[in-house]
Amino acid sequence: MQREIPGQLVRCFLYIASHDGCHKQAMEEALDMTTASGSRNTDWLSDKGRVGIKHEGLGLITKELDGRRQRLRLTSKGKDTAKLMKALIYG
Repeated sequence: MQREIPGQLVRCFLYIASHDGCHKQAMEEALDMTTASGSRNTDWLSDKGRVGIKHEGLGLITKELDGRRQRLRLTSKGKDTAKLMKALIYG
């Protein structure tokens, strides 16, 4: 199991957790990241994992097509993780 994750991945997760149901493009604009970087991070946060890397996705979000854009939603595991992070930070 991977124990370290990049800060950019954490930023994406926190954005999605606070904007559940957002479009991927809105996340990329808000976090000033490229489309490729947004895709790489959301793939890792989803069940898909990262291309060329030998580990599975984290299963924290789903990526659903909404017309031509992708809508990002927390899974139940993602909601539990967000609640845990909030409890650890705020007590």
